[in-house]
Amino acid sequence: MMDFHIFRLFHFILVAIFIFHGSCYSGEAGYYSFMKDATIAPKLSYFDYIVIGGGTAGCALAATLSQNATVLVLERGGSPYDDPTATDMGNFANTLLNTTWSQLFISEDGVFNSRARVLGGGTVLNAGFYSHPEEDFLAESGWDRNEVEAAYEWVEKKVVFEPEVKGWHSAFRDGLLEAGVSPYNGFTYGHVHGTKIGGTIFDKDGRRHTAANLLEYANPNMIVVYLHASVHKILFATKGNRNPKAYGVIFQDANGLFHTAELAAQDVMNEVILSAGAIASPQLLMLSGVGPTAHLATHGVNPVIDHPMVGQGMGDNPMNVVFIPSPQPVEVSLVQAVGITKYGSYIEGGSGLSLSISLTGSFFDGVLNLLKKTKLPTETISNSLKSFDLRLNVMTKAGVIVQKVTGPLSTGHLKLRNMNPDDNPLVTFNYYQELEDLNSCVEGLGTIIKVIDSEGYSKYKYPEANPRELLNLILALPINLRPRHITSTFDLKQYCKDTVMTIYHYHGGCQVGKVVDNDYKVLGIDALRVIDASTFLKSPGTNPQATIMMLGRYMGQKILRERTNFRDKEEGRT
Repeated sequence: MMDFHIFRLFHFILVAIFIFHGSCYSGEAGYYSFMKDATIAPKLSYFDYIVIGGGTAGCALAATLSQNATVLVLERGGSPYDDPTATDMGNFANTLLNTTWSQLFISEDGVFNSRARVLGGGTVLNAGFYSHPEEDFLAESGWDRNEVEAAYEWVEKKVVFEPEVKGWHSAFRDGLLEAGVSPYNGFTYGHVHGTKIGGTIFDKDGRRHTAANLLEYANPNMIVVYLHASVHKILFATKGNRNPKAYGVIFQDANGLFHTAELAAQDVMNEVILSAGAIASPQLLMLSGVGPTAHLATHGVNPVIDHPMVGQGMGDNPMNVVFIPSPQPVEVSLVQAVGITKYGSYIEGGSGLSLSISLTGSFFDGVLNLLKKTKLPTETISNSLKSFDLRLNVMTKAGVIVQKVTGPLSTGHLKLRNMNPDDNPLVTFNYYQELEDLNSCVEGLGTIIKVIDSEGYSKYKYPEANPRELLNLILALPINLRPRHITSTFDLKQYCKDTVMTIYHYHGGCQVGKVVDNDYKVLGIDALRVIDASTFLKSPGTNPQATIMMLGRYMGQKILRERTNFRDKEEGRT
């Protein structure tokens, strides 16, 4: 008999369905003299490097480049320091659903997703887990391993902590080991099979530290960060050049006025660098005329170069969740322990999330507005959303365990919706299209069931709670827009497809070897690079933020060395 307060589970689901959705120049984080609103930007300005996007990679990249060059960062969102408590761990769900820093979109697969629009990018919204990638990922990248390790350490000195493992996570860890996800590897940033405790960007007081904190490394005399600066187009010079050459950008401020920023002409090493993320980077390339010519023509975009692979290989690691009401209080925690299995599924968890905003007036209104723009079936989901009393002010008493599929092998594509860079493009991820991904999900859910049934986890679940019944409760909830099949109640493969959610680990669209070379330079174009997760062929490790921040630092160092070497050669010839 399911008499373990189902209403608690229901409330928790409404909150948590969107989960997983050197020297210092600049002083304290957030007190940046170089951070300004784009409305005060001059009509025309010149810089050595123009970085489009002040997110997970962009902040690390810009802080590094500013050591030896002038840098402009254009961030479409605002500052996370405007409301410091909003990023605390206890406000995780509220901040993720708050449309100020988070932009909802619905993939063409019918899955709710969200994009960051704030300085620091996804590190302002995510669940905070910090872990290095698997050895294969590093080996295939071709990166210099010593430089990689130094770049990780540079990030970790500023924003990463060892979590304090308390009751719920201790029980979850013990449950993973009992379920066979062994050995226990303790606290480590490394990606090793078994169960481990990873790093976190939350400190011991639950305060979030984001990629924006890496700007403390920046030279304030060499960098400008404009907020609420929406880049509309990258500018290219084509006459007299073997390849089209990026020379600047056009961006719009919050008042609707347009500004131009150009590369300083005196140095041929100057570049425009796209660090806008896996959604915006391929979108902006297309809007600027770099993409599949036939597709660009349907939107009236004049092609600069035919680049058919822009927007291809879009990946998002699929996630499926189980919620477990607890008979006793649980601490507020996000991802700390993780099970790294040998069958391609990662098992993570969190507990005690709280919510105190009106979802009716914010998130679900956004959902309903987006539904009007889609071709997806909307009547049922709209009625369901409207029928809920979503004005909640609750502290949940439950845990959540999720499985994420590595890779994934299943990928999709991105296309323009229109010519507005602030609108979401059309994105298809093709969740669970490949059988191997689907099999990993089934194995992952099987492991979660073993964890719930384990002795180690037992005090955090009601004795009469049946794990399969807990899974099936998800089928009745509007966690996505996908159809439900009656077979899902006894077929885990169908269940995986029907209840898939995002873990917000978008990648692809500007992949290495297809759109950019191994130095992240756009193929066939001069003075333009892409440095962010859009270049990845798969998501690194259990969680990508560590590697994306590292990449910004790593490539910033490499670019500066190239700049210095070029100058040395030039001086040697004079």
